[in-house]
Amino acid sequence: MLKQHLQFKLSQKLSPQQIQLMKLIQLPTQAFEQRIKQEIEENPALEHGKEQDPTDFDDPYSDEINDNEHIGAEDINVDDYLSDDEIPEYRLRSNNYSSDDEDKSIPYASGTSFTQQLTNQLNTFRLEEQDYLIAKFLIGSIDDSGYIRRPLLDIIDDLAFTQNIFTDLETTQNVLTVVQELDPPGVGARDLQECLLIQLKRKIQTPHTALAVQIIEKSFEQFSKKHYDRLLKKFNITEEQLKDAMSEIERLNPKPGSAFSNNLQSVEHVVPDFTIKIEEGELELTLNGRNAPELHVSKSYNDMLQGYKAAKDKSKAQKDAVLFIKQKLDAAKWFIEAIKQRQQTLFVTMSAIMHYQKDYFLSGDEEQLRPMILKDIADEIEMDVSTVSRVANSKYVNTPYGTKLIKEFFSESMTNDQGEEVSTREIKSILKTVIAEEDKKKPLTDEKLANILKEKGYPIARRTVAKYREQLDFPVARLRKEI
Repeated sequence: MLKQHLQFKLSQKLSPQQIQLMKLIQLPTQAFEQRIKQEIEENPALEHGKEQDPTDFDDPYSDEINDNEHIGAEDINVDDYLSDDEIPEYRLRSNNYSSDDEDKSIPYASGTSFTQQLTNQLNTFRLEEQDYLIAKFLIGSIDDSGYIRRPLLDIIDDLAFTQNIFTDLETTQNVLTVVQELDPPGVGARDLQECLLIQLKRKIQTPHTALAVQIIEKSFEQFSKKHYDRLLKKFNITEEQLKDAMSEIERLNPKPGSAFSNNLQSVEHVVPDFTIKIEEGELELTLNGRNAPELHVSKSYNDMLQGYKAAKDKSKAQKDAVLFIKQKLDAAKWFIEAIKQRQQTLFVTMSAIMHYQKDYFLSGDEEQLRPMILKDIADEIEMDVSTVSRVANSKYVNTPYGTKLIKEFFSESMTNDQGEEVSTREIKSILKTVIAEEDKKKPLTDEKLANILKEKGYPIARRTVAKYREQLDFPVARLRKEI
């Protein structure tokens, strides 16, 4: 049986204006400039620069633009236009019930691809038609690092099913040796061992390179695990000879394709959103002027509204035009206000971060960084944590010690043996120094590093030390070993 009943329910939803404002806040300076350019192109009622003749144009935020009595809205039949003229077009842009996706597309630089460069080199070889097609297919299987990661048997199957080329493993391996003659040396290898061997064999052969070839060819596992004592014993060589051979290997490129593939990657240019200077012992914060553009509402659009008011006979076309004009004026007015809110939010947030980390910005010593999480700043400026996150994740600040990503100033805390809260950044800085100063012939294990930190007043578990070491991009002790 069907029944009808009323139910009252309270729910929180972001308005379209709030969503648009959040999007503006998270944009870094360059993306923000593009967003302004896009808005100006889409909204003719929004203009860049100062107002040319303010005496002829009232304040764009005045009630006259929105006052129905002034624009003659009483003459407009709302039902005829399926829209209330009090609902500007920008209110209908965002949907609260859909995911707030961002456009993350980036432009690609033009140029010759890595695959095309290899194919151009292949064209200088004399090959039978089928061998040439196999070689091209092998080149197409090379990744950005310069390796062929797939087994040759799988490639042979693909050649049969996709290219109608039937071949065997021996023929494919012979063609692969041709591909491995291409530049850069090492390209077309199936693993690191083969990649290093290809490069070594193409070098001028000396006693050092000959020994390096033997080490890679016969004792790659001991080499990769840095078991130097075993290598000295196996090849019956001196420590000096091993050093020379290792020096030859260290000059090789483990990713031969990276030099070519990187040429086509877009280069990121960081534009600081803030600048912090030290003036007479005090910190001075400024917002990049490109974040504070001069925008105003078009005078010509205001004149159009005045013309509509003065018109005695208001046609349907004029009524359509005034609705369009009012929507664009409302959108322009809101966009200018949103930019002002963005400026204020950015400045207030960064100012709170600067004062919270005042000791660091005055000294540049990372050990002076206080433990700070997003909630600390959010409570300080009485804003939501998500707002602080949007500012911190995508903005850079120019300091006397270099340009820094703001989120790098945030870190968790731990308590030292004095009962004081210290930043994990401080601990990582000390750990980095300890590892840099260790005896590379006998690198410190994670357990020994934990004991050293404990002696310095930081009681940290071994697994925590391992986590911090990995975050600092240091390998385990065995792989830090040097001759």
